[in-house]
Amino acid sequence: MATTVKTKRTELFGHPVGLFILFFTEMWERFSYYGMRGILTLYIAASATAADPGLGWSSKDAIWLYGWYTMLVYVASIPGGWVADKLLGQKKTVMWGGLTLCLGHGILAIPQDWAFFTGLTLIIIGVGGLKPNISTMVGGLYKEGDIRRDSGFTIFYIGINVGAFLASISVGLVAYYYGWHYGFGLAGIGMLLGQIVYIWGQKFLKGVGEFSGGDNVTPEEKAAAKRPLTKVEKDRVIVLLISFLMVVVFWGAFEQAGGLMNLYTDAKIDRHIGLSWLEEIPAAVFQSLNAAYIIIFGTIVGGFWVWWKKKGRESSSLFKMSVGTVIMGLGYIFMMFASEEAGSETFGKAAMIWIFLAYLFHTLGELSTSPVALSFITKLAPLKYASIMMGVFFAATGFGNKLAGSIGESAQLDPYKGTMLFNKEQVIPFMEKDTMKVKNEKNKVIQVYDYPINEDKNFIVKSDVYLENGEVQYTEYEGTRDLNPIFELSGKRKAELKETLSSNEVTKEDPYHARLIFEKDPDAAQQTENKGDGKDYGVSFVLEEEQNEQEYQTFLWLTIFTVSFGFLLILFLKRLKKLTHGAEDKEVEGLEAEGFEIADTEIKD
Repeated sequence: MATTVKTKRTELFGHPVGLFILFFTEMWERFSYYGMRGILTLYIAASATAADPGLGWSSKDAIWLYGWYTMLVYVASIPGGWVADKLLGQKKTVMWGGLTLCLGHGILAIPQDWAFFTGLTLIIIGVGGLKPNISTMVGGLYKEGDIRRDSGFTIFYIGINVGAFLASISVGLVAYYYGWHYGFGLAGIGMLLGQIVYIWGQKFLKGVGEFSGGDNVTPEEKAAAKRPLTKVEKDRVIVLLISFLMVVVFWGAFEQAGGLMNLYTDAKIDRHIGLSWLEEIPAAVFQSLNAAYIIIFGTIVGGFWVWWKKKGRESSSLFKMSVGTVIMGLGYIFMMFASEEAGSETFGKAAMIWIFLAYLFHTLGELSTSPVALSFITKLAPLKYASIMMGVFFAATGFGNKLAGSIGESAQLDPYKGTMLFNKEQVIPFMEKDTMKVKNEKNKVIQVYDYPINEDKNFIVKSDVYLENGEVQYTEYEGTRDLNPIFELSGKRKAELKETLSSNEVTKEDPYHARLIFEKDPDAAQQTENKGDGKDYGVSFVLEEEQNEQEYQTFLWLTIFTVSFGFLLILFLKRLKKLTHGAEDKEVEGLEAEGFEIADTEIKD
């Protein structure tokens, strides 16, 4: 449980110096988290037989793991908040959480499967200890009713996104050029820097986040920890729980960024820029757009809401969060445009502008929702449950992340899978030589120019897919060669494919299309003595037209649901505000004291 501010603190730029200690601590912690997050699904979905191998999972399974991981990261905030309130206090819990994160990121840099899952587990525990408590400590820097509180949280939020911006670019490029685990290692260095800043800045955080059972709290605060909740406090808790539902919906839509939108950018966005040193922008780098927009527009949006409030217009936290949800949902309209453009031609891709615009709207919505929600909790949460309520908020964020994972999964079709029947000599005419990265006998990555099958690498054959005389036919795209003899699907999947083509009346004259991905079994690829034998290859594919339609429908549903939900909350705004019992009224009184006339009598009342 946090102690409240009783004495005037040393200030910098009009805010307590402690804010900037927490700013830089969280900045580097978010550098580590968002750096790892930016490459996580790409690593999971990367081929297990590549020179820099990933886990080789399908896109659907990669999003599934991403959803569970990001949910658990935030749900861990509940025990993290409990430990702070009941055992250690926020300050010490943040310290131990940061140390656990350093260990987790360090282990993640080890290129072993056991290290990957062990590292993720430690990161989940570490974030659970650090994330809710450092946010609550920001609130503890300000007196009750201090109008600077919201702007303080906005500054803190900008710190989060400076870290996210730097991470998405640097970690994304390092992973692209040097390998996945070098990227994970760079993210860990960021966390170490954050921990150093936090330890150094303890002198500026005296009296903030101390354990309520210690000697640093007043008798009044100890009494507050023991007394039962009042009627006003219970009503405010109800409002907080309702606002947490809004959080679930918001992040369920917003957090497609690291999952569905990340994979979509990798597969369906034209990222080619043709620079001599960078042929195309790595998909992970686009994760920096959200953070860059927050840095650019953070103070502008925060200033707008202050101006809006000074004009006496509706500007409660609940209103801001509702408007933010609507704006964020509108961003998926641009993803619908991207999906239409990519699907307008066979094996097509969409322009980068749609990703830029989608992230812009998502960010503007986030700026009106997330930092406001953090501040809102510190205003309404009973003192004795301050960290636990912050933990519940982050748990709601976690459930939103899991919802995002489930939505992203639904946007990915289960691939059809089968077995390659041709031997190497028979299948080579269907591929071309290419420059590939491989590891030589000394385990050093080099480039070779050869047929992919000679290096046990994946190769792709583009195909028309259609029904003819009641049977599925595969014909080379922009060619005439019959692809049916190359591979065979299992009986069940063949029947499902036939049913799909039949129900959509797919014919030779108007075929569907597929990228037939041939990949060697990862275990067989480890047997170097059999390198290049062309055996143990499987095939997988989805129908391009079906996948495009599935993604379009997902983006459409996200737009309709989030926008509708935001407007629904605005309709019930007055009833919800009554349950806050004027928790934000002192901010209005502060404005009046500065000589501003408040026109909205409802705000005064």
